[in-house]
Amino acid sequence: MSNDEESLFLDEMTDVVPLKREPRVRVAPKGAGSNSSVEARREAAVLDRNSDGNILTEDGLAITPLDPWYVLEFKRPGVQNGVFRKLKQGRYEAEARLDLHRMTAAIARRELYEFIRECYRLGIRSVMVIHGKGESRAERERASILKGCTDHWLRELDMVQAFHSAQPRHGGTGAVYVLLRKSEEKKRENREKFMKGRVPYDGG
Repeated sequence: MSNDEESLFLDEMTDVVPLKREPRVRVAPKGAGSNSSVEARREAAVLDRNSDGNILTEDGLAITPLDPWYVLEFKRPGVQNGVFRKLKQGRYEAEARLDLHRMTAAIARRELYEFIRECYRLGIRSVMVIHGKGESRAERERASILKGCTDHWLRELDMVQAFHSAQPRHGGTGAVYVLLRKSEEKKRENREKFMKGRVPYDGG
């Protein structure tokens, strides 16, 4: 275009208003939205799973099954040998019992966690968990899985001080005595009972 033609074109276009451009919107690549929604659903599933606070290992199948006749025993540092010996001999009366018979590992995980936590909250110190030995072959397989899970899970709970397979009169190796740590609330109650009626010493 010559200079004369360009000048003529500009003169003709002086009263023309340019078209307004619509703002551009960045379009995500096809399929990106579905991927992000999948990620969101996965994160939500994880949050839902952990919302109950259950810290016990979830994959029960990854826990080694134990022979029905295997003796369970566990003691945390600081637990006196005499206390553990009494527990082993069944000399502490079980104040509460949980029977895991015929439960799946997933249900047993939830029941055991809630049972131990509630007993601890109520100040119960001595409990019994019945995981079974199994009479038939199918029952033995399930019992060995639940026994392995029980052994593994009880060790994961700080409120559990010690445990040992029961005496024959209480179910033998198909059950376990569990000793729980004293709750802070019970410790406070005991201190209040101890101090009740006591007169502070006045050295003067």
